[in-house]
Amino acid sequence: MRIALASSMLACGIAAQVAAQSMNDVQSVAKERGLTTADLLAAAKTYVPSGQKDEYIIFSSGGHSGQVFVIGVPSMRLLRSIAVFTPEPWQGWGYGVGNEILAEGNVNGKANLWGDTHHPAISETKGDYDGEFLFVNDKINARVAVIDLRDFETKQIVKNPLTVSDHGGAFVTPNTEYVIEGGQYATPFGADYAPISEYREKFRGSVTMWKFDRIKGRIDKSQSFAMELPPYWQDLSDAGKLVSDGYMFLNSLNSEMATGGIENKQPPFEAGVSRNATDYLHIINWKKAEAVFKAGKVDKIKGFPVIRMQTAIDEGLIYLTPEPRSPHGVDVAPKGDFMVVSGKLDPHVTVYSFDKIKKAIANRTYSGSDEYGLPILDFDAVVEAQVEVGLGPLHTQFGPDGYAYTSLFLDSAVARWTLGGEYGKGTPEPDWTLVHKTPVHYNIGHLGAAEGDTVSPDGKYLVAFNKWSVDRFFPPGPLLPQNFQLLDISHQGADMPVIYDMPIGVGEPHYAQMIKADKLHPWTVYPEIGWDPATQTLDPMAPKPKMERVERTGDGVNVYSTLVRSHFTPEHVTVKQGDHVTWRLTNIERAVDATHGFAVPQYNINLSLEPGETATIEFVADVPGTFPFYCSEFCSALHLEMMGYLMVEPK
Repeated sequence: MRIALASSMLACGIAAQVAAQSMNDVQSVAKERGLTTADLLAAAKTYVPSGQKDEYIIFSSGGHSGQVFVIGVPSMRLLRSIAVFTPEPWQGWGYGVGNEILAEGNVNGKANLWGDTHHPAISETKGDYDGEFLFVNDKINARVAVIDLRDFETKQIVKNPLTVSDHGGAFVTPNTEYVIEGGQYATPFGADYAPISEYREKFRGSVTMWKFDRIKGRIDKSQSFAMELPPYWQDLSDAGKLVSDGYMFLNSLNSEMATGGIENKQPPFEAGVSRNATDYLHIINWKKAEAVFKAGKVDKIKGFPVIRMQTAIDEGLIYLTPEPRSPHGVDVAPKGDFMVVSGKLDPHVTVYSFDKIKKAIANRTYSGSDEYGLPILDFDAVVEAQVEVGLGPLHTQFGPDGYAYTSLFLDSAVARWTLGGEYGKGTPEPDWTLVHKTPVHYNIGHLGAAEGDTVSPDGKYLVAFNKWSVDRFFPPGPLLPQNFQLLDISHQGADMPVIYDMPIGVGEPHYAQMIKADKLHPWTVYPEIGWDPATQTLDPMAPKPKMERVERTGDGVNVYSTLVRSHFTPEHVTVKQGDHVTWRLTNIERAVDATHGFAVPQYNINLSLEPGETATIEFVADVPGTFPFYCSEFCSALHLEMMGYLMVEPK
C-alpha cells in the first residue's frame, strides 16, 4: 500500500515537474520571439495536432485560378484545390480526363481554359447545408460548374447562352431545386452586337434558374429558364428561406444605365454608375416564375426559354424597391424574415422586412415604376431598420445568437451588430445596434461565418477574405498574396479577435462557405475497382487484372492497362505513327491514398488515378519515337521503377 502510494506521489510529482517545465518552455519561447499572451492563446485556438482533423471546412472560390480551394478551420490549412474551369495537371484535369466537361464550357465553339470563380454554394436541404454538392460560377464567361462532394471532382459545366458575365452566381434555393445565376454587365442577349447608343433599347440583364437534378447530380438544362431584366447590372442574390421561401432577392447597380466613354470625355463608369442616390433591389417570386415557365409563357432566345419583362409584370413575378447605391451583398437572415443590403457608398446596412414586403405587394404600395414598367415598392413601406456600421459595407453573415457580421471594405474591419425582432432576445444589447468592430488586414471583401448563411448558423468562427495583405507576409515579388484572417466570434459583445492569418497566393479568391466537417462524407477509395468518376458508375470496359492487352482495330489501337504498386501492365506498348490510340487504365488498389499517376511525354498526358478509378484517354500517335511513361505520383518505395515504354513506329 505504501509502495503504491509512494509510486503515485512520485508519478504526480514527475507529471507536475513536466507540466511546469513545459510551461517554462512555452514562456521561454514566447519571450524569445516576442509573443504576447494573446498570441499564445490564438495559437492554442488554431493549432490542430498531427492526426487530428479540423472541425469545419471552407470551400473558397479560387478567383482567376479558375478553381475552388478547400481549407480546414481552425487550422487554416489548404487541403485541396478542386480543378474546375482551368486545366490542372496534378489531378489530370484537362490532360487526359475532364476534357469533355471543360468543352461543355466552350464559348461559341472556342475553348475558354481559365475562369474567374466567385461564389461557391453548398447544396442545401430545408435551408441547411447537406454537404452533397458544390456549385461555383465563372464571372468572366457566365458559366456554372457542378462538383460532387463524394470525390470533390467537377462533373458538369454549363454555359449561359444569354449573358457574358455573371457575378451573381452561384446561389441555391433552400432545397437546391435551382441554382441561381444572375448576369452582371448588361449586353444584348447572347452578346450580339448593338451600338452602345442603343443601350436602353437593346441591352438587357437577366437571372437564370438552373434546375438541379439531385439524383443525376447534374443541372437539367431542359428544365431551366431565365427572366429578362432591365439593363441594370444585376449583382449578388440570395434565396428566401422559411417564411420567405419561394422568393429570391437580387441586387443591382447602375440604375443610371450609364454607358461610360471616358475616351469621348463622358463620365467614366465608376462615376457614371454612382450618380443616383439609390439603385434597385429585385424581389422575385421564383415559384410563381417556375409555374409561368411550365405553362409555356416564355420566348425562346438563343434556344433558351426566357420570361419576358412584360410577362413578369403581368404575372406579378417581380417588384423593385430602392436600395443604397452601389450595393454588394443582399443576405437573408436565418429565419427568412429580414433581408440585409449593403451599399458600398452608404455607411449603413439597410434591413428590409419580408412581412412588410408582402403587405406592400398586396396593398400595391408603390412609389411608381421604372421606365420598363416594373413596379417599385415604396422604400419606407418595406424597410425595417438602418444600422450605421462603418465605411464600405459589403457582405453580411449571421450568428446563432442574434448577431450579424458585416465586412467593411474602406474601414478594413468586421462589424458586429444586433438584429431585432425575435433575434433581439439573444443579445444583451439593444436591437439594430453596432456592438463592435475588429480591424482586419486589409480591405476586406466578403466574409464567411460557420454556416452563417443558413437557417442554423453555428457562430464560433468567421473568416475575413481580405483583398490586400501589404505587410503581413514575406513579399514574394510585387504580386502579393491575399489574406484570409480567422476571427474568433464565440464570445458575445466586443471580444472578436483575429487569431490566424493565411496567405492565399493563387488567384484572387472572393467568397467562401464554411460547413461543419461532419456533414461531409467523401470517399477515400472509389466504391469498386473500375469506377468512372465522370459518370459515378462502374465502367464495364474498365480493365481488370488478367484483362490487360493491346488490340489493333484498323487504324486504331485499344490499350487496356492496370496499375498497382509498383508496375503497369503492360509495360511495353507499340503503335504505328498516325494510329488513333484509346487507352483505358484502372488503378486496382484498394488501399487509402494509393494514388497512381500516368504521365506520357510529348503527348500532354498526365492522369491521377485514385484507388479503384478507371480513366480513358484518346490521342493520335502522330510523333514517332520512344516515350517512357511513368507514375507521376510517389507510387511506392520503388516508384522510379514504375514505368513503361510507348513506342511509336515511324511510317
